[in-house]
Amino acid sequence: MPQDGSDPRDASLNNTWPGRSSPTWTGFPVSADSEFEPGPGDPPSDATESPLGWRGWRLQLLLLCSLLGLAGFAVLTAELGSQPHIDATWRADGRDRVELASSADPVLQPYVGKVLVGVADGSATVAITNLQGLQRSPRWLVKDGDRARLLALHQQLDSAFAGDEVRLHFDDGAKVTLQTTPRGLTGLPVMFWLLAAFGLGLALVGASVLLAKPSGRNLAYAVMAMCQGANLVFMAVEATLELGLLARVAHLDMPVRMALDLITAAAMVNAVCLNPRRLPGSTGIASGGWAVAVGLLGLFWAGMLPHAWWWTQLGVVGLGLFATALLGWSYRIEPHPFAIVLQRFSFAAIATWTLLTVAIALVDQSTALAYNVADAASLVWYVFFGSVLLLAPFLIKSQDRLREFSLIAATTTVAVSLDVLFAGALAFEPFTSLTLSLFLSLAMYVVARRWILNQPLGNSVLTTERMFEQLYRIAREVEARPERTSVLLAQLLGELFEPLEVAVIERRSRKSRVTGDGSGMLVPVPLLGGDEVASGSVMIRFAQSGRHLFSSEDARLTDRIVEQLRRAVHFDKAVEQGRREERLRLAQDLHDDIGARLLTLMYKSQSPEMEDYVRHTLQDLKTLTRGLAASNHRLSHAAAEWKTDLTHRLTAAHVALKWHFAFDDDILLTVVQWSALTRVLRELVSNAIAHAQAMQLDIDFRLEGDHIELTVSDDGVGRNPRAWSHGLGLGGVRKRVKQLGGEVEWRELAPHGIRCRVIIRELSARW
Repeated sequence: MPQDGSDPRDASLNNTWPGRSSPTWTGFPVSADSEFEPGPGDPPSDATESPLGWRGWRLQLLLLCSLLGLAGFAVLTAELGSQPHIDATWRADGRDRVELASSADPVLQPYVGKVLVGVADGSATVAITNLQGLQRSPRWLVKDGDRARLLALHQQLDSAFAGDEVRLHFDDGAKVTLQTTPRGLTGLPVMFWLLAAFGLGLALVGASVLLAKPSGRNLAYAVMAMCQGANLVFMAVEATLELGLLARVAHLDMPVRMALDLITAAAMVNAVCLNPRRLPGSTGIASGGWAVAVGLLGLFWAGMLPHAWWWTQLGVVGLGLFATALLGWSYRIEPHPFAIVLQRFSFAAIATWTLLTVAIALVDQSTALAYNVADAASLVWYVFFGSVLLLAPFLIKSQDRLREFSLIAATTTVAVSLDVLFAGALAFEPFTSLTLSLFLSLAMYVVARRWILNQPLGNSVLTTERMFEQLYRIAREVEARPERTSVLLAQLLGELFEPLEVAVIERRSRKSRVTGDGSGMLVPVPLLGGDEVASGSVMIRFAQSGRHLFSSEDARLTDRIVEQLRRAVHFDKAVEQGRREERLRLAQDLHDDIGARLLTLMYKSQSPEMEDYVRHTLQDLKTLTRGLAASNHRLSHAAAEWKTDLTHRLTAAHVALKWHFAFDDDILLTVVQWSALTRVLRELVSNAIAHAQAMQLDIDFRLEGDHIELTVSDDGVGRNPRAWSHGLGLGGVRKRVKQLGGEVEWRELAPHGIRCRVIIRELSARW
């Protein structure tokens, strides 16, 4: 045994990967680079821990951010509602021209289905020769020349609609003069309200995460959330306009949205340098990402960046792939399962972004297909990425609907982009293109759903049968050795979740809870003597060798396991109390009734042989009743009784006894263990006396750790043990040894005699 009194079996719990120090049992080893502390979404465990409340300056700042966001939203809606408007809906016709789709204005209804060729405000006419009038976002035009022409067209259309009247020219020569009216709030489409609310909500989530726990990684997350929220608000504004875009919005669209995308990519690199752990050289790496984004933006604003769209797309892809590679490096340094989750979501976002980029680049920008993909596919991608950002702080809370929504949005992006590629670049028929793109995107959804969601949040690997077997074995050992409760619970959790780190810490907790972005879980250690306050906790980290996140379902499972352990111990105590009372009653009855009768019979015996036989029977009865009355037997005391009893019996049979007893721990035997070992020894000695006709009997009893080896050898006439008929005597020996979880065998000795060997490898495994 170790000199410090520790159990050598506890060392098996220090499961770590190469290159990391083993956890200790006096506290949990937490490096400065490791995200051990609970995240902003983690609830406080109990009153002994300082809960994070939305009070004081945190609440004031959050309310201020909310009020500023709502005020900005109110100003935006008022501005859009006051814009001049005509009641008309436009669409692309079969030859990529602008066609009047519908109108509630009686003046325009006769012209439904006609092609618009110009818009005039009384002084000048704006020619509409292609679909650029319907192209709302300059951000998704590939060529710089096309973008410049689009901005000029939007400027002219904005001027044309600014007056009280506007005249529309159609391809048949018809001219219609209409009065413009303010749109009003009720005239804003549903898509505007949905996108604006989503953008505002995403920005407020970013602010709340930062305020909940100010840190570098939460600041990077807040920057990403606010940038993508602003992108969604831009698209909400674009969704309100049927023909042309506000000139001031159109001129800001490309530079602002380019900045938002590049800043988001740089913030992603910054975030993964700090989360789930701080990477070596994180400051330099993050600075490099920001330098790329700021450099591209500076060149663009200085007018020195030709092909700005390509640089933006490639910059986002490059920074995104770099962030994905950093997450892989982070996982190799410390196998944090959250790194896998972030890496998979990042890869999905960059892959769909790349597919969207290829689709837009390959299609002719003057076609309706380009118009559709620029508006629809880009919108879906931003909704997808926004939902991923919204999901990230709460991933370990198992928000199934939000995760499914993110995947469906990504699948829709893939479907639209593939449809564009097949129809525009490969010239497939519309039906073929649509069918093939849907089939491939649904196949991607099935594969990605398992790859991204199911594996990181996988189930425990310990079967139910094995778990309950371990649970009740631990309950019996806890009942005998309450001081090992925390170690035994840690062993059970280690088998259940296969973590890389397990440790007992002094932090108190009333309920199991997930910590560190799902990398760890804190499980309370119950005191099983009726006190409901936990004496400490077991911290487990990196479930299933760092491949899976802990979830709230895992926390509930461990709470049920702790409760079942408590009930099992209480049940065993109640059963043992009943057994003890019944044994005391039986011992008392045997002593008062059978003992008194045997004593009377001994005094009235007719011969010395009969008197001696009854005296030995009384001695056996005394040993039996004393054993029944005691709940536990010290091994050394039991051995002394065994030796005394066997010496009397062998002396009477004129058989010499050679006794050897050795042990490394004077353990307590339960009544069942004591009774089984006593009867095994008596039966083996009885066989040597009655059948072997032995002159000497050698008994060797050894206890090493939890291993018992008992050897009984004689020099009698017994031969060929395999041919013996196992009746009640030998059958009883086998049954009792098996009850203790051991094995028994008989072998013939040379030149004569029989040796019986009993081996019990784990005496405490069943009791």
